[in-house]
Amino acid sequence: MSTVDAALIHERLVALRERLTSLGGGDVKIIGVTKTHDAELVRSAMEAGITDIGENYAQETVAKLQDFGPLPVVHFIGQLQRNKVRKLAGLVDVWQTVDRLELGTEIAKRDPGARVMIQVDISGEETKGGCAPAETGRLVEQVRDLGLDVVGLMGVAMLAEPEEGRAGFRLLRSLVDDLGLAECSMGMSGDLDVAVDEGSTMIRVGTGLFGPRRH
Repeated sequence: MSTVDAALIHERLVALRERLTSLGGGDVKIIGVTKTHDAELVRSAMEAGITDIGENYAQETVAKLQDFGPLPVVHFIGQLQRNKVRKLAGLVDVWQTVDRLELGTEIAKRDPGARVMIQVDISGEETKGGCAPAETGRLVEQVRDLGLDVVGLMGVAMLAEPEEGRAGFRLLRSLVDDLGLAECSMGMSGDLDVAVDEGSTMIRVGTGLFGPRRH
């Protein structure tokens, strides 16, 4: 059972929205990242007013959500292997981490016409995934040719002081603008202020809403 009730999540959500408004990001979408938490927390998040959740791990997502009932909007935000796509199809609404054509091809096969985002490497850290910035436009076109709906770009900043991620955020926002895309998914609990300042339209917040991850 979740130890974080809906009232506490709602309180944190209200505070986060107030913070975003003060930063000039009142329209920024909040993705509540529920990885490592159980299905009860997802229910509490929905009761608190969270409409979109983010999951990182395929096996956990399937175990948690396959028998959940009516779901919020589910964003897959973790690195993804092609062989996991089949199990996730039908549960995921937005695939945020498409960083290679092979993955896009598998999603198009299992979830035709799906909403996807291209993940761009804005940190230089291989463990985070993402296509090279210079290859982004080409990958967007290739994935569109598969019949997928490319709604925007996503990036994960380096794990450092928030200001050190600013250049990467600025790069991602410039790519979004150059490609005429609608969404720019960047910023997490620790660096969302900088991300919003640089033009994020979508932040991914876990600990800021739900407290420490469960292990």
